[in-house]
Amino acid sequence: MSVEDFDLASLAEYLHITPMQVERLAVRGRLPGRKVGGQWRFSRAEMHHWLEDQIGLSDDEALLEMEGVLSHSDAHTDVISISAMLPREAIEAPLLARSRSKIIDSMAQLAARTGLLWDPEKMAAAVRQRENLHPTALDNGVALLHPRRPLPSILAEPFLALGCTDHGVPFGGGQLTDVFFLICSTDDAVHLRTLARLSRLVSDSGLLSAIRESKEPDAIWRLIADAESKLETK
Repeated sequence: MSVEDFDLASLAEYLHITPMQVERLAVRGRLPGRKVGGQWRFSRAEMHHWLEDQIGLSDDEALLEMEGVLSHSDAHTDVISISAMLPREAIEAPLLARSRSKIIDSMAQLAARTGLLWDPEKMAAAVRQRENLHPTALDNGVALLHPRRPLPSILAEPFLALGCTDHGVPFGGGQLTDVFFLICSTDDAVHLRTLARLSRLVSDSGLLSAIRESKEPDAIWRLIADAESKLETK
């Protein structure tokens, strides 16, 4: 078995369910697994993408539960904070790019402005590859841009960038997209936890409306910090 693979027991521990539940999901085709020598094996990369899909399909209650599962499964003990991961210099409103490709390039350049991303061209290429595989645009006009796998070799630390256009752009979702987060992660576990928490935040239509009306990075950052503080009370 590859060190990158889960077996039934290790995946059950990771997901905080029983091995029998894992096997039942695999048999029904609801988990991306395969049998090798009569034993179930689950690729870590495939599980990562499966969890991404589950996060994208979840409501707030399910996302809260997902955050708990991922926190227990992660060796990191720090609480994920979107506002702490979002430097003010990584917020731009309005973002002037007017096409899908230019937005991806602009978001990578915006992230590089922090000094925490060392190769914006490589990041943009990886994000573009991910978008071609499966768009990250949501129906609420938000896109959660990220590479298919984390790129630790070009990052000083995990962080986020945020760009808001003053017009909607076709980005592969059900409607035009005008709010773009770029998730820069250094490992799969932190990426999934960040994605789950960020997905909870952007499900708040009031927050999105306020972000769209604001043109000041400091004001946008405060809106996100205030909204995130309210998540702790739920």
